[in-house]
Amino acid sequence: MRIYGSNGAALASAPATARRSAGGTFTVSEQEAPRNSAAAASLRAISTVDALIALQGVENSTERKKRAVIKGRNALDVLDTLKLGLLDGSVDRSTLARLQVAAEGLTEESGDPGLDAVLGEIDLRVAVELAKAGIR
Repeated sequence: MRIYGSNGAALASAPATARRSAGGTFTVSEQEAPRNSAAAASLRAISTVDALIALQGVENSTERKKRAVIKGRNALDVLDTLKLGLLDGSVDRSTLARLQVAAEGLTEESGDPGLDAVLGEIDLRVAVELAKAGIR
C-alpha cells in the first residue's frame, strides 16, 4: 500500500522560529545553587539494598520444614549414637554434649502440625536421656 501526501510527524512539529517566539524565556539565577542529585541516587541505592536484605530474611514454610526435618534427623542420629554407646557400655561426654546441642531448636514451629508433633516427641526423648545423664 502506498501513501501519498505529507508525513504526520512533519505536520505535528512547528517551525523553530514559531517555537521560540511562543513562550517566555528560561533563565537560571546565579544565587540559587544547583541541587546535588547524587544524594537522591545514593538513598535510592540504599533502599534497594535494604529491600533485598529484607527479602532474604523472609522465610517460607518450605524452608522452615526443611530446617526442622534436618534438626529432627540430627537429634535422632545422636540418639542412635547414644543407644549404641549404652549397649557397648561406652557413653562419653561428647555424645551427651552433641545431644544437648541437638535439643536446641526442636521446639521451633515448622508450620506443619504433624512434623511439629514428631519433633515434640523427639525433644521429649532427648530431654529424658539428658535427665538420665544428669544434664539440663
